[in-house]
Amino acid sequence: MEAIIPLTTEVLISAVSFLILFVLMWKFALPPITKMLDERAAKIRDSLERAEETKVEAERLLEEYKVQMAEARSEAAKVIEQGRKVADSMKDEIVAKANEEAAQIVVKARDVMEAEKKAALAELQTQVADLTVAVAGKLIGQQLSAADHAKLIEKYVAEVGSLNEN
Repeated sequence: MEAIIPLTTEVLISAVSFLILFVLMWKFALPPITKMLDERAAKIRDSLERAEETKVEAERLLEEYKVQMAEARSEAAKVIEQGRKVADSMKDEIVAKANEEAAQIVVKARDVMEAEKKAALAELQTQVADLTVAVAGKLIGQQLSAADHAKLIEKYVAEVGSLNEN
């Protein structure tokens, strides 16, 4: 039994040694360890603060990017709409110009046809008058003078002209 229970002097020497070692550790080892732990905690705190600032900045930039994208889409839509309007107005202009030119061509063609019709009628009247005078001369059996001939032509043209007007 004696071997299990330590001697009082051994306990006293161990306690004094422990206290001396504890005081030395408290005095010399604990301050650098505490300082190192405090520095480490400060670095971690700074890193977390910077991470939070970076996160806030990233979120702000993301919002700016979203706003810019929305503005760009809006501007693109405006440009596309403006292009459509310009294209529609150009199309309308071209169609109107083509319709106007077609109307002018139709009017010119009608004028030309009317002029040709009048010329053909005048030529026909002249030929019919000449034939009528020739037939009348043969029927009468005599030659008509130039004055008689002119009177008959004028009379016939007047009659044919009044028939055309009806």
